[in-house]
Amino acid sequence: MLRILHNKSHRMVNEPTPPPPPADGDSREGGRVRRFFGRDRVRSENQVGLLPTQGWRKRNLQFLGDVLIPTLLAPRQPSHEVRPVPDAENHEIGITWLGHAAFLVQLESANILIDPNWALWHGPVKRLRHPTLFAHDLPEIDLVLITHAHFDHLHLPSLRRVARGQRVIVPRGVGSLLKSCDFSSVTELDTWQSSEFRDLQITLTPARHWGARMIHDTHRQFGGYLIESASRTVFHCGDSALFDGFKEIGARASIDVALMPIGAYEAPSGRPVHMNPEEALDAFEMLDAGIMVPMHHDTFPLGGEPLREPAQRLTAAAQQRGLVNKVHILDEGQSLVV
Repeated sequence: MLRILHNKSHRMVNEPTPPPPPADGDSREGGRVRRFFGRDRVRSENQVGLLPTQGWRKRNLQFLGDVLIPTLLAPRQPSHEVRPVPDAENHEIGITWLGHAAFLVQLESANILIDPNWALWHGPVKRLRHPTLFAHDLPEIDLVLITHAHFDHLHLPSLRRVARGQRVIVPRGVGSLLKSCDFSSVTELDTWQSSEFRDLQITLTPARHWGARMIHDTHRQFGGYLIESASRTVFHCGDSALFDGFKEIGARASIDVALMPIGAYEAPSGRPVHMNPEEALDAFEMLDAGIMVPMHHDTFPLGGEPLREPAQRLTAAAQQRGLVNKVHILDEGQSLVV
């Protein structure tokens, strides 16, 4: 059944479950390690470089004139109608989109918050709509997951709103950024490592992206998460370009709900760090997942594409591929129970 509803403490780094051995020919463990400003810097085969591509000056001017300045001058849209977050039964998965890449995932009586972000601004980038559900509107949070250290995914003021002695799981190298948050413990994972939380297994999956918070700290890792119970699985992709790694993620888990990014694909830098809606559907089919819920759209204007285009293109592509019943575009603050 599927239901859609509108609506400084002690810290330690826990040791996760060791990753499974790589398959023949798998080069995950073959990333190069370099020294950079006294730190180990891991160069993964999935890490996108920092240099922009040719034409970046023109693209930045277009982004400034076509996207950034118009949003600065336009009034911020009101929030959607606030409805209480529904209770998901133990056999159900509850998904509530909080805007951008932020979700509340309810599974096996656990309330899991992923990449929370209630910021109205990220530098000159303006949030397009007032948040609909704030921290105080959510049920008590049991666990927090952070996909990578970028400011729009690891937003410290938002994390401080929810940190009340819970545990937080992050990719390797990201935990040091959370010193000012009142979490009881920080677990850092390498790609394909897992950690147990109650009856759930949390696994960091690969992504084609990058994880530096500042230009010099490329040692910080990045990825998505598999959240698995004995019978149900949720996948949060994090940020990623399209790559063959989605096939391996789908082969390792039977995914009921995939939370997939669809926006910011016209990057002013020209770097291939995000998927467009058609690529997100390609990745969804590679995962062989049951339901797709899009994210990373209609909240912050981070790409040069028209602001409403990602969801429109996703709808059209889903219709063309016969996937309309599998793709569920939520409004911010809306919930899906499946």
